[in-house]
Amino acid sequence: MGLITLTFHGNLVDFLPRDKIHSSLQVTFTHKTAVKHIIESLGVPHPEIGRIECNHQRVDLMYSIQDQDAIDVYPHNPGDQRFESLPPRLVLDNHLGKLTDYLRLLGFDAVYARDWTDDVIAQFTFDENRILLTRDRGLLKRKIVKIGHCVRADIPAEQLAEVITLFNLEPLITPFQRCPRCNGKLKPVDKDQIIEELLPLTRKYYDEFSRCQSCGQIYWKGTHFENMQKLFAPYTGNAKENL
Repeated sequence: MGLITLTFHGNLVDFLPRDKIHSSLQVTFTHKTAVKHIIESLGVPHPEIGRIECNHQRVDLMYSIQDQDAIDVYPHNPGDQRFESLPPRLVLDNHLGKLTDYLRLLGFDAVYARDWTDDVIAQFTFDENRILLTRDRGLLKRKIVKIGHCVRADIPAEQLAEVITLFNLEPLITPFQRCPRCNGKLKPVDKDQIIEELLPLTRKYYDEFSRCQSCGQIYWKGTHFENMQKLFAPYTGNAKENL
């Protein structure tokens, strides 16, 4: 039998039971185990953790707890993630459809796992070395999930700000280069090549077009484009990228 004291810092307290949010937790144990298992048993998914200190010495998730350990658990700082590919690639579950659209419009390779099981999402995240964005804490606790985040905000525009800040994505933004429908790459196309596919008013008032190389969807700088420019202005400087 042993006793440890766990103190969670920053937004990690979001995951704790309501009656535990404002205090350190004392946890008893009957056999030695990795600190990861204790932390996750209290509700905190391991991808949310930035560093762990035991008795003021840094340890990793697999540290074997000892009687009377005092353990501090800290969240990631913005931008301290290390990615295997740049820009990083993402996968989002079925709770985050609008956020998926926004990330694609900012140029990020974002897969929307709308109808996938948790098993498939976790395995795909691992196989593709992607960041997992979800609102499902249990999914984030899967052992094979290495980098991920439980999105806190409810409003999609606020979710976007949360993700861009946490992963320091702003320098990697290349807006209006991906299709929000299917994640395919956009390529400029001559109006003459698609004129028969355009509605009369679009044909009359617009001259610059792009087509998705995957699904064939055609885009132009209409009202939706202008609205998205306003939404993305804090991250793009309201740049006039070609669509």
